Parts: sequence; structure tokens; C-alpha cells
Amino acid sequence: MFTIGDFARYGRVSARLLRHYDAIGLLHPDRTDPATGYRFYGAAQLTRLNRVITPLIGPLYDRLFPLPDTVDVSPSGPGIAHYEDAPEGGGAVVVHAGVTVSAPVGPLGDTGITVVELPPFEAATMMHRGSTDGVLPTAQTLARWIDANGYRSTGYAREISLECPEDQDEWVTELQEPIIRV
Repeated sequence: MFTIGDFARYGRVSARLLRHYDAIGLLHPDRTDPATGYRFYGAAQLTRLNRVITPLIGPLYDRLFPLPDTVDVSPSGPGIAHYEDAPEGGGAVVVHAGVTVSAPVGPLGDTGITVVELPPFEAATMMHRGSTDGVLPTAQTLARWIDANGYRSTGYAREISLECPEDQDEWVTELQEPIIRV
């Protein structure tokens, strides 16, 4: 079982959205603690959540990849999608699209894009083959492994795009889920 926060991270949605889905009957938690009202979700429920939400990352990459033609920077590694809680709170999630580059950390000209260094973390990883539209079943398998092996997620997974040919069904994406042993 996952807390609402952990389940939200796996599904790349906010806990607030999960509460809304519960209220309107779209996705109820597996269990609600009668004393506290805390919601708990099972890994198998990620399949249902996958049918309810739509991917967001594709349009961000569509904006990002023409930029090397407009600024003096070249991709030097894979594309990376990562997620974080919005600074204003309220359960919102910020979606980031990036690519490994050989450039100093900081703003990239006047493009509105900033070069950042992502922090390292201990991770459980799994490869996904196919379009990222179908990545949540792979994330579900990874979530079950994490749960069954005595770990807990500590944040949102990174998605590393290792192979991205024209046919998205041939893509290879590594999911990196930050973990700690419980």
C-alpha cells in the first residue's frame, strides 16, 4: 500500500487531484483509515490512473529541441524528464523537460531556459520500451518491486530517454525512482 503522496508521485499527479478523483468517484483509494481519513492506494491502481490522465512531457520536448539551433549549445546526452512539487504548494506538480548539455549552469541566453545540475540519489531503475504514453504500467511494475523489497520512494521518478527513433513504439526510457530502505 502507498500513501496518497507516494501514489501521487508514482502517477505524476498531485495528491489534491487524487482527492478530487475520490470525491467524484473516478478513483477511490484501496483503503481509507477510519480514524485519520488517510487514503492508501495499491500499486495495481496505477493502471486505472493511467487511463484517467494524459502525458504532458511531449509538448515540452517539442519546445526544447529546436533551441540548439538558436543558442550556442549542443546536446551531449539523453533527454531527461523530471518532476517536483510546485513551490507554491497546493499539491501542484511541476514537469521539467531537459537534455544533457555541455554548458555552464545558469540561464541559457534569453530563451527562458536554465541549465541546472540534477542531484544524485539512490534509485530503483527499470527500462520501458515503447512510447512514453504507455510508461505508467512500467512504473506500476517498478512500484510493486519497491514495495515488495522493503523500500519506499522518496520523490518523483526521472525518465531518461535513451533511444528515441522516429517510431515512438521503439523508444527506450529508463525510469529512475529515488528510494530509501524502510
